[in-house]
Amino acid sequence: MSIDTLAGKPVDYSRAFSQAIDRLHAEGRYRVFIDILRNKGHYPSARCFAGHNGPKPITVWCSNDYLAMGQHPKVIAAMEEALHDVGAGSGGTRNIGGNTHYHVDLEGELADLHGKEGALLFTSGYVSNEATLATLAKVLPGCIIYSDELNHASMIAGIRNAGCEKRVFRHNDLAHLEELLAADDPATPKLIAFESVYSMEGDVAPIASICDLADKYNALTYLDEVHAVGMYGPRGGGISERDDVAHRLTIIEGTLGKAFGVMGGYIAADTTIIDVIRSYAPGFIFTTSLSPVLVAGVLASVRHLKSSSAEREGQQAAAARLKAMMTEAGLPVMIGDTHIVPLMVGDPVKAKKISDVLLAEYGIYVQPINYPTVPRGTERLRFTPGPAHSEAMMQELTEALAEIWDRLELRKAA
Repeated sequence: MSIDTLAGKPVDYSRAFSQAIDRLHAEGRYRVFIDILRNKGHYPSARCFAGHNGPKPITVWCSNDYLAMGQHPKVIAAMEEALHDVGAGSGGTRNIGGNTHYHVDLEGELADLHGKEGALLFTSGYVSNEATLATLAKVLPGCIIYSDELNHASMIAGIRNAGCEKRVFRHNDLAHLEELLAADDPATPKLIAFESVYSMEGDVAPIASICDLADKYNALTYLDEVHAVGMYGPRGGGISERDDVAHRLTIIEGTLGKAFGVMGGYIAADTTIIDVIRSYAPGFIFTTSLSPVLVAGVLASVRHLKSSSAEREGQQAAAARLKAMMTEAGLPVMIGDTHIVPLMVGDPVKAKKISDVLLAEYGIYVQPINYPTVPRGTERLRFTPGPAHSEAMMQELTEALAEIWDRLELRKAA
């Protein structure tokens, strides 16, 4: 006999699940995943299979493959070579059968990229954040983590799973951060966790000033560079390399699935910290390691972007051009200093409607960004122009958005 039967009223599980989905529909933030295939060698063109008799050609405007490295001939060739050399899978966790030479080489390249003694690979950027932050606090008894209010969900999950005290400081607010640091016992272990580029706002953290506070209050620093690695700095080391502050940071975390174009996550730090995470983090210990095929692709990508700035320069030029076009058209673009081009809508239903019309009528694909990714009332469209987006594509996009804005009687920029 079940517990609910003993209580006299059986649980209607189907109803509970249906109500959960109904709530998302009612709030206008039910997520629909598009069914597409990218066209190798012709990014940002792709084929959309949703609601059509056969594939429909579309232009992708929201991929995190910022530099189109997932299409780069060097990356594809390296992956093909690895596949035929060692096969598809890694063979297990790193400690059992998956510590391939590709993993060792890539960790060396990533440590060098950030000027650190060592690096550690994870299966994703989410896992690297969650596993590292949770583990750090557990090996530092009494640790307090100071977290920027706009940090990634993966960072928030890691802090929550750490079970330690946390302090949330207002976004990029140095005075508030110092106020929180000063209020706590100087003998308490402290860790400041923040991002370099905040991908939904398009702004940048004051890394050097945060490091100054860390020095003053004897705190460790943890910088999430997932939207900046490959994108900034002379070798693609991120904002911390661009601003010459990487040496001041305790741990730098990054992804291999955005600018590097493949898959995975990592941290870079001194060898002792790397060894601690390698030895204590369940998210590393008990996970099958990345396929050597993927690692080989990332290795080629990292090495290429260390020596080539053409992709970064092309991407920055494209972002600046699109921001200027949208501004001239009176669209409410959120102007920032990064490669992110957010367009404020402020309503989940309207954001979804704009996205639907763009795809159905113009063959333009951009996903609406809704809560919980951004706060309620700040729903937006987030564009990621890359070096392969032509001026003609940008003109087509801007004209389509202007037409839809007028059609739906949406507010334009002041």
